[in-house]
Amino acid sequence: MSIKRERKPSTITRYTLALSLFTLVAYHIPLFRYVSANIAPGFNGIFIMVCFALLMIVANFMVYNIILYLGRVVGKIILAISFLGNAICLYFINTYEVLITDMMMGNVFNTRFSEASGFFSLSAVAYVLLLGIPPVIYIFLRRMEYGSWRRLLLNIGISLAAIAIMAVCNMQNVLWIDRNATQIGSLIMPWSYTVNSIRYQNMQNKLNRSAIPLPDATITSDSRDVCVLVIGESARSQNFSLYGYERNTNPKLSGDDITVYQAHSSATYTTAGVKAIIDHKPTDELYETLPDYLSRSGVEVFWLTTNWGEPKLHLENYYDQHSLQAKYPDARAEYDEILLEGLSEIINTCDSDKLFIVLHLSTSHGPTYYKKYPAEFEQFTPVCTKVEVSEADNAELINAYDNSILYTDHLLHSTIELLAECTERRAMMLFVSDHGESLGEDGLYMHGMPMAVAPKEQYEIPFIVWENSEDIEARELNEVGHYHVFHSVLSFLGVESEIYDENMNIFQKQ
Repeated sequence: MSIKRERKPSTITRYTLALSLFTLVAYHIPLFRYVSANIAPGFNGIFIMVCFALLMIVANFMVYNIILYLGRVVGKIILAISFLGNAICLYFINTYEVLITDMMMGNVFNTRFSEASGFFSLSAVAYVLLLGIPPVIYIFLRRMEYGSWRRLLLNIGISLAAIAIMAVCNMQNVLWIDRNATQIGSLIMPWSYTVNSIRYQNMQNKLNRSAIPLPDATITSDSRDVCVLVIGESARSQNFSLYGYERNTNPKLSGDDITVYQAHSSATYTTAGVKAIIDHKPTDELYETLPDYLSRSGVEVFWLTTNWGEPKLHLENYYDQHSLQAKYPDARAEYDEILLEGLSEIINTCDSDKLFIVLHLSTSHGPTYYKKYPAEFEQFTPVCTKVEVSEADNAELINAYDNSILYTDHLLHSTIELLAECTERRAMMLFVSDHGESLGEDGLYMHGMPMAVAPKEQYEIPFIVWENSEDIEARELNEVGHYHVFHSVLSFLGVESEIYDENMNIFQKQ
């Protein structure tokens, strides 16, 4: 007589550890492919990859413990859904080379089923069957003992201690991790789509808030005016020859009748920098922005961009890189010159007396500075073509960055030439960067340091003005900043408002 032995239930520790190991092995080849391609070879590169593997095992182990212990059957359902989500995301990553960012999750939430169904194929089914269904079967068929709450707390404690140790051991790699955080975070399962879904929804909640309206403004002048605000990206004044740089990175602007100001940015990253440029004062509140304010006050407003990061704008005439490419298919859409493609047409066909145009550049955004300008502007050579800029030859890195400034010089001079031909309007161009850029000084690269500890390279920015008006001139000021833009534009366009601050105006009447 044979007696069937019932398989002994697994402890929650073994159960969640098995799921954590499967998560690591099954879904993270793209992550380790990215890390290996963007980290310098050697011991430190291997160390980072090992730490990533351990971190994912430990973090998932801890979260799986919490979900299962507290949720029981509901917890199993949640985990099953997450494994199916992992398989589907991996399919999109491998097939379409997408990154699971908050913007990508926004696309998911805003895509109709009829559109989404076009992305799926037999390959998608295979991913789900091979990488989604097996862990789901394990979750529901494998018997498990939940254990005591002491066991749960012990597992959590061990996990947190391991995470803390790995964080301390990787202090020297913080800069690299920070620079690659978006890509890395978008490839970690299931964190990428869960965290970025929450981020997207939070962002939407903030964007959907009604901006605090500014006091009604009145247009008090009858002149026909055009103001072009050019927002630079990662342009630091230190590498402009207009500010004393030994290289001639501004050969064209140096021949223009411009005013150059010493300036500090209000932030070291794009979203905060752009917000400050179009805000009327330093604030964390969501006030009506300069473009929206002018539009509501009777000014015709256009926003043209190859970049991102601006607050939500309520403008009829908003054109991003994709819409500009569709409108001007023969233009080189990969470079910022596409922003100038229809500028003359806008100015010459606009019926409104008051015209405000924003050009939001991306010209000096790293780390691939060499991709931001056409070949004819590669004057300083050789250039850095590495993504890992900290491992690059610093002279080559600076060469690539300086070429991007040389291209910016061309864009600004071209804008001035175009405006100079506009004889029927008073014209003004104002160029200001959202923030600066570190190029290896003190071992720092790019930007984003907190303002309290940021080096000057990340906040000393160019602020350049050209105008052809005979009734105003630029003031002599020791230093200006982002918030001077709002009030100077109001003054130039003849817009009167209660919030106007004469002390923040760079112009004075002749």
